[in-house]
Amino acid sequence: MARWRRITGAAGLLAGALAAGAGAAIAAEKVAVGRQRLRPDPEAAEPLGELRGRALTVLADDGAALHVEIDGPDDAAVTVIFCHGYTLNSDCWHYQRRDLGGLGRLVFWDQRGHGRSGRSIPEHVSIDQLGADLYSVLRAVAPGRGPVVLVGHSMGGMAIMALAGLHPGLFGTKVIGAVLISTAASGIDPTGWLPGPLRPVARQITPPVLRGAARGRPAALVERARQAAGDLAFLSTRYIAFGDGRISPAVVDFLELMIRATPVDVVAGFYLALLYHDERDALPAVGRVPVLVLAGERDRLIPARITEQLAAGIPGAELVRLPGAGHVVILERPAEVNEAITRLVGEAVAGGALNGRSRRPRAVQ
Repeated sequence: MARWRRITGAAGLLAGALAAGAGAAIAAEKVAVGRQRLRPDPEAAEPLGELRGRALTVLADDGAALHVEIDGPDDAAVTVIFCHGYTLNSDCWHYQRRDLGGLGRLVFWDQRGHGRSGRSIPEHVSIDQLGADLYSVLRAVAPGRGPVVLVGHSMGGMAIMALAGLHPGLFGTKVIGAVLISTAASGIDPTGWLPGPLRPVARQITPPVLRGAARGRPAALVERARQAAGDLAFLSTRYIAFGDGRISPAVVDFLELMIRATPVDVVAGFYLALLYHDERDALPAVGRVPVLVLAGERDRLIPARITEQLAAGIPGAELVRLPGAGHVVILERPAEVNEAITRLVGEAVAGGALNGRSRRPRAVQ
């Protein structure tokens, strides 16, 4: 009882501090948001989230149903598999799906509990399980000896690293390249965007609050609050996800709707998975192929030092930073992201199994 009182008391202090510090700013920002929405927004006409490919259901090793969509011919020279981030779904790759069709065969999948994929029992909510799920997807969509390049954003990048830990022999044989965007091998602090004095309190109270929110009546209350968040949700999404405050309101709304559609128990479970994951032992295997580490310089979720540690831990990896960009660079700076992916895929295909870094391509079993 004493411990719960300490936690709830800390929660009250955190809520009070946040409310006191943010109230006036939010009121002013709400006016600014209204004005911003009145300005011309070219992205408002973009069919965000409406692009669809050939649908496929892949069963994970525990029977979870994973939703997959495929664009492009089956006989393409390379298959590129896109792995999305925490609380998002495969629609977040809208600009990549729209503009990168010439690369080869593009595969987009929803991670368990996200988007159109099936739910998972709590015991199977982990980054390692996402690596196993990616293996199931890879086996289903790219059988035989055809080469594969993996592209992952945030938690999707961690899934790629987990795959390397589980199946290191794939890298340099079946997998010929990887693009890791706004991601980390370890050391994630989900409270990093908060003011410094509030972070220790948030770290203490968030796990028990999320566990409680994921069960029964609290979950329903949290979901109702999320659906009614309005401008506050817009403002927080814009601040946390993007580096440029002038980002298209349509893009912010699109991202916020994806986040809001992710069930609170999935948010809670994977929050804890992110908190404790550590894929550093897998990095040498990832480095058997050409790797591009890409990040925004204003990423508020993954600090620059974490990105630098990731790139330094992967033999031969290239680190690229996008000035002024935030965490969700795939939506904020799609042209530059697409150019980087195109370059990496070209290098991987040109080198492939012939560059001395890899062995003879083999079929996935």
